[in-house]
Amino acid sequence: MVRVELSRNRFTHQEAFVSHANAALTPRARLRLARLIVEDGWSPTAAAKMFMVSVPTARKWAARFRSEGPAGMLDRSSRPRTCPHRTPEVVKRRIVALRWRRRLGPVQIGGQLGVAPSTVHAVLVRCRLNRLSHIDRVTGEPIRRYEHPHPGAMIHVDVTKFANIPHGGGHRFVGRQRGRANAIATATRTGERSPTYRPVIGTAFVHTVIDDHSRVAYVEICTDEKAVTAIGVLRRAVAWFADHGVTVERVLSDNGSCYRSHRWREACNELGIVPKKTRPYRPQTNGKIERFHRTLADGWAYARFYSNENERRSALPAWIHSYNHHRTHSAIGGPPISRINNLPGHHR
Repeated sequence: MVRVELSRNRFTHQEAFVSHANAALTPRARLRLARLIVEDGWSPTAAAKMFMVSVPTARKWAARFRSEGPAGMLDRSSRPRTCPHRTPEVVKRRIVALRWRRRLGPVQIGGQLGVAPSTVHAVLVRCRLNRLSHIDRVTGEPIRRYEHPHPGAMIHVDVTKFANIPHGGGHRFVGRQRGRANAIATATRTGERSPTYRPVIGTAFVHTVIDDHSRVAYVEICTDEKAVTAIGVLRRAVAWFADHGVTVERVLSDNGSCYRSHRWREACNELGIVPKKTRPYRPQTNGKIERFHRTLADGWAYARFYSNENERRSALPAWIHSYNHHRTHSAIGGPPISRINNLPGHHR
């Protein structure tokens, strides 16, 4: 009776360390079971009762111990050696091609290829193409997401443009007719005109800098996007990050004229930063800052009614502070500032 109770306690202890959900024994318990039979002369029935397994299981581990030794007690793959009903590689390639090129679902693909939709879905899951959100809208290729390991390892820079708001408000809030009248009145008062002598209200060139790891943003509004202006923004951004304990190592930009200039490369070398460029006509490479531009437009530029451009520009610092310190970023599960350690004002 003592032996039975002891064996139950041992089984309970071993059960907590099973190698997988369907394993009756751990490799260590299998070895003890096999040695009881092979080396100590126990019968398979007694050993099976001791470890609370079936007699065929006890014989199996004993036989494997005789032929392979302790190494035979390890888990083996349960994958079959052959799978005669496996989907042919040619069919899998055709399924993937239709998914990439035409963005069809399992039912449509199955109808064209004469394959069950469940089979098509299984293939798409194995290829990680079961969700259309995993596929790039332009190229049809799987989206490759990346993130640098620490703040400052890579920063993204770019320029986005917003038309200035005329006095009295823009057309988004006051309507097309009234907005156009406000724009003409403002342009007439300022004297700004286009090359065709049409009154214009001007453009706000918003230079943006995003840290790849933390998504902390630095933003400036300038009057142009020339190389000298972009370099000045970069210097001030690098100094701003340095004040917060972040050392910038690389900078990624698109192929705009200000970033292709010799001055830009020389400024990066002076700052000890490695300049990187995106592939031409491939803005997805700089997708983090492109997505930030959309957030900037929705959260600040067109978020509410502004009676003039000065009012909108005055609202930018508060919005940037809210974005960095308080707004939860969907990609990191918290505010961007939470990914930077020892940041001044971090615990306010």
